[in-house]
Amino acid sequence: MDTKTLVREKYGAAARQVRDSSSVACCDPSLRCCDPITTNLYDEAQKSGLPESAVLASLGCGNPTALAELKAGETVLDLGSGGGIDVLLSAKRVGPTGKAYGLDMTDDMLALARENQRTAGVANVEFLKGEIEAIPLPDCSVDVIISNCVINLSADKDRVLQEAFRVLKPGGRFAVSDVVVRGAVPLEVRESMLLWVGCVAGALEEQEYKDKLAAAGFAGISIEATRVYSVEDSRSFLVEAGIDVDAIASQIDGKFTSAFIRATKPAGGCCTGGCCGGTNAG
Repeated sequence: MDTKTLVREKYGAAARQVRDSSSVACCDPSLRCCDPITTNLYDEAQKSGLPESAVLASLGCGNPTALAELKAGETVLDLGSGGGIDVLLSAKRVGPTGKAYGLDMTDDMLALARENQRTAGVANVEFLKGEIEAIPLPDCSVDVIISNCVINLSADKDRVLQEAFRVLKPGGRFAVSDVVVRGAVPLEVRESMLLWVGCVAGALEEQEYKDKLAAAGFAGISIEATRVYSVEDSRSFLVEAGIDVDAIASQIDGKFTSAFIRATKPAGGCCTGGCCGGTNAG
């Protein structure tokens, strides 16, 4: 099964779990993404104005809306918006003169997100069906791109970053949470850890992430660790996977992080049709 199909099936199942049983999606054992990855990301003030199902369906590893410094009147795009929690929070921050888009490829998640939008009574939100490798918006149409631990799931991260660059306005901001690997880790250990830390992740090494952003045209690139995972965080999962945790502890402790990645599209970037490799306007 290819990565895209696996992601669609797992996150579709998570959405159905929330809708059918009102339980937390991340603790479906098949998703492999329970504590400490997806919990305690939003404070009570943020959660208080949201539908319960938006909170329950949160499968991210960060809180990009708390760090992205959104401003009134801006247009925000959330790549891989899931149940819509970050889109709804962004819509509040940009206010009625701004707009928040959510992009997701999973029908069940889109249905849940639109239901959450209706429940919340938020008008300045639009959920789009599509893939983050082919964003269905015109060139230079977005002020800020956010994402919550979704880019690591893509098999073509170069294309995702090129598309993000294309749809951002000159001076626009890339402000995402994602899983990042710090330094070298043995392949077999890396694969097991990534199953735990990102469900079906293909997380990039920190410098590789920076290099890919630069290759896509971004400037002002920085990566800030927001949660660093210790070997104890993953012990039960690795033992279940048949790995001698104590034997490899020094090779993984502190190597896997949730991080906030910032970058900017240079202000001099062009905005003529096709200048960024063509449009995918929907």
